[in-house]
Amino acid sequence: QVQLVEFGGGLVQAGGSLRLSCATSRRTLGAMAWFRQAPGKEREIVAAINWSGGSTYYEDSVRGRFTISRDSAKNTMYLQMNGLKPEDTAVYYCALKNTLDLDLTPNNYDFWGQGTQVTVSS
Repeated sequence: QVQLVEFGGGLVQAGGSLRLSCATSRRTLGAMAWFRQAPGKEREIVAAINWSGGSTYYEDSVRGRFTISRDSAKNTMYLQMNGLKPEDTAVYYCALKNTLDLDLTPNNYDFWGQGTQVTVSS
């Protein structure tokens, strides 16, 4: 079992920045991702990263504004969010899968964090 804990959510004005962190309870080589879920909407992929950090994916609406990264030495994944918009408001979840390859499908992830709220005011 692996536990994931997210940090860094909060309230920010439009145009501002936040950095989310996701710490794992032990070292893992699996692919990881950030998902988000707004009220009344389905959970959607935000960004994903493979085991080495050499391959990444961004959902169209965040590409160019968000950056996903991971630090294996610290067992931590990050999501740097710049140029935040009110439509980015959601609960953000980090996820980990047991295999190495990048994946966009929530059901393929094996472990999840508890979520952290991001609210962007206009």
